[in-house]
Amino acid sequence: MAIELRTLVDGGQPAEDTARALAAFVAAAERTLDVAIYDLHLPSPLDEIVHSAFATASERGVAIRLAYNVDHPRKGPPPPQTRPELVEALPFPTVAIPGVPDLMHHKYVIRDGASVWTGSTNWTADSWTREENVIVTVDSPELAARYAGDFEQLWTTRDVSHTGKVDTAPLRVGDVQARAWFCPGRGEKLAHRIAKAIGTAKRRIRIASPVISSAPILATLAQVASDGKVDLAGAVDATQVREVVQQWRESSHAEWKEPLLRTALTRAPFSGKRTTPYAPGSVHDYMHAKVTVADDVVFVGSFNLSHSGELNAENVLELADADLAERVAAFVDDVRGRYPAIEL
Repeated sequence: MAIELRTLVDGGQPAEDTARALAAFVAAAERTLDVAIYDLHLPSPLDEIVHSAFATASERGVAIRLAYNVDHPRKGPPPPQTRPELVEALPFPTVAIPGVPDLMHHKYVIRDGASVWTGSTNWTADSWTREENVIVTVDSPELAARYAGDFEQLWTTRDVSHTGKVDTAPLRVGDVQARAWFCPGRGEKLAHRIAKAIGTAKRRIRIASPVISSAPILATLAQVASDGKVDLAGAVDATQVREVVQQWRESSHAEWKEPLLRTALTRAPFSGKRTTPYAPGSVHDYMHAKVTVADDVVFVGSFNLSHSGELNAENVLELADADLAERVAAFVDDVRGRYPAIEL
């Protein structure tokens, strides 16, 4: 199939399954592999599975480039566990992208300018075993070219703020209409695009996002939840949501968002996963999936529904397909069924 979807849940699969899937994607490369990854930290034997696939590809002449995030802001998402000295020791070119003030938050691979691996999943053991995540692979030279445009901006500028300026015109991937969105270049437009999809949905809306703080999305979601005319439900990370609310209360510029968030999350059935607050060495068991379903349209990628997400280096696939929408909506319903209703 041109588009394949893989979903992960907390405790639902061994990490080796994802490691082998990634290794198989890499092993199929014939000419090039371009990688943009926020967090890369794999213990044995996962490291051997993935590293061997890249090393073997490099040995047979595949040109590999890897861009990764370094540094992090004092507030915001947990910092990556990537060890730069290990990444830079890899037998192919690597580039460190400063993550201050905005993160290089991608998790994608472009293979031979023809296929893309993307989604919300970092390359860590916890991401593959303790978090809810989604991985999408797409075979499409046209779509891969959009990702290649973003990657070249990352590779040449090494500056998040100068990336994401990529065409968003629709493409055909088999029978599916697709768009690729990249932040920060198209961050504001993406937020409004998702908000419009939510606001015009007629049947159902499903959302999984660690937090929801993007103003257009939050306002539209509160309106839809208040109207009660559409089947709206979702899942968030309860711990991270509470942290965001506390930050808003400490800032006179954002406190207006709290009533909107309360309306959205309490007038519709939203669940909240109570996760482990970040601390060095702690388990990363976050509700980490980042998907929105509006009727038969799916938004899936690395983008939290947050204002900071609009400014980070992020990517989202917009896919108009009834079957994919059903699968992603079912995934969200499964996730929210695992956790209690969110309490603020």
